[in-house]
Amino acid sequence: MNIFLREIMTYRKSALTWAGSLGAIALAFMAMYPAFSADVEGLYAVLENFPEAIRALVNISAETFLSVLGFYGYLLGFAVLAAAIQAMNLGVGVISKEVTDKTADFLISKPVSRSRIVTAKLTAALSVILFTNVVFVAISYLAVSISTTEAFSSQALLLLASTMLFVQLFFFALGALFSVTVPKIKSVIAVSLPTVFAFYIIGVIGDVLDNVEVRWLSPFRYFDPAYIITNKSFETEYLLLTVVFVVAALVATYVIFLKKDIRAAA
Repeated sequence: MNIFLREIMTYRKSALTWAGSLGAIALAFMAMYPAFSADVEGLYAVLENFPEAIRALVNISAETFLSVLGFYGYLLGFAVLAAAIQAMNLGVGVISKEVTDKTADFLISKPVSRSRIVTAKLTAALSVILFTNVVFVAISYLAVSISTTEAFSSQALLLLASTMLFVQLFFFALGALFSVTVPKIKSVIAVSLPTVFAFYIIGVIGDVLDNVEVRWLSPFRYFDPAYIITNKSFETEYLLLTVVFVVAALVATYVIFLKKDIRAAA
């Protein structure tokens, strides 16, 4: 419990910053919706004249963009990209920072098992991610509610907003796996940023090429806003892929950390 509380105290400022920033993104973008919705027919004509490749590049669906949930789904893409960086930072740093700060040997010399150490650290980081998402969902609902007078599906909005959690879990698990497999991580950002943007660019390339197979390679494309708005559900195969990957990566993190040879600080 002490390790968990210590981790929470370490993350508290960054957690508040990330949650506040992501909420501000939702408020700022949805504040523009009344202006966009004032001339729906004109904007629809403009969007229809965009080449398909351009619409794919900016991830705009002419069929849903001008509804309040479609507009929210578009802005969600930017929030999810930022949130993925937060999750990847947490995942990469959760174990590796002890090695970087040369405190790993001190930590494991305490009368606490390695499994309890990694459980406390992962649970603390996951708590930060959950906190971020609770704040983001609440602010998103507020932002959508005050930006329109048209009726919208609260279920669809909740599903859209919760896609951020699944993408964050993907990158958190990937980062945690990196933290126990990469020998020495000198900078968390130097690992997390290229990784997150590489997956994002893969998704964009898949959209531009209209290649469905490429979609499997980027978690940013596992949760299609247009599909969620229309069907009020996730696509099962992509949801299962996310869950399987997250569980497998976290189990692998446990196993590797329990067997890892951690050298004493020089």
